[in-house]
Amino acid sequence: MKQKLMAFLVLMTIITTPLLAQTTPASGLTKIGYTNVDYVIGKLPESKVMQNQLEVTKAQLDKALGETYKEAQEKYEAYQKNGANMTDVIRADKEKELQNLQTRIEEMRNNAQTSLQTKQQQLLEPILTKVNNAIQEVGKEAGFLFILNMDAGAGTTPIILFAASEENNATNLILRKLGVDPDKIEAAPAAGTATKPAATTPAAGTPKPAATSPATAPATTPKKK
Repeated sequence: MKQKLMAFLVLMTIITTPLLAQTTPASGLTKIGYTNVDYVIGKLPESKVMQNQLEVTKAQLDKALGETYKEAQEKYEAYQKNGANMTDVIRADKEKELQNLQTRIEEMRNNAQTSLQTKQQQLLEPILTKVNNAIQEVGKEAGFLFILNMDAGAGTTPIILFAASEENNATNLILRKLGVDPDKIEAAPAAGTATKPAATTPAAGTPKPAATSPATAPATTPKKK
């Protein structure tokens, strides 16, 4: 996701004097802006809509997984209760059924993760495009040579480590271009602040059942008397 995000942005991690000498405007000044794309995305109404849709999808997946787990739990308890009185053939059939349910739960769990990630990417794509277009427009209108993303992602060092002032912080300009009034939200983060909006946080995966899952059912198979 972060790699796709970076594809929409103009990033520059190393700026050398010769390069600036070649690209410096006639005025002799180089205007470089910066922003926090994740912060901007998190302040858009579309992001809240996206988060709500992801939560609805997750709830549906959780419900389906919960029903399957309940079925497996009930059959496992019945197996424990009556296993001693079963014939070898019936016992083997019940154990196979429990194993199949275990496999089914694992597949549903994995599919739920994939489904949530795919849906998030689909919902986020137009938001990224909208933000990128706003950045391009602000860059041209404000005369920036570059607009850098100060948050390189989780676990990484921010691209902007120091800014002498907020003069070149383009965040509020971008928010206004997107129709969001920055005066009605908290102040835009300073350089180097990696603020992560909830709207862009990957949705939590479908929770796994408790440790008493049927995954261990066959291990407790009672011995035939």
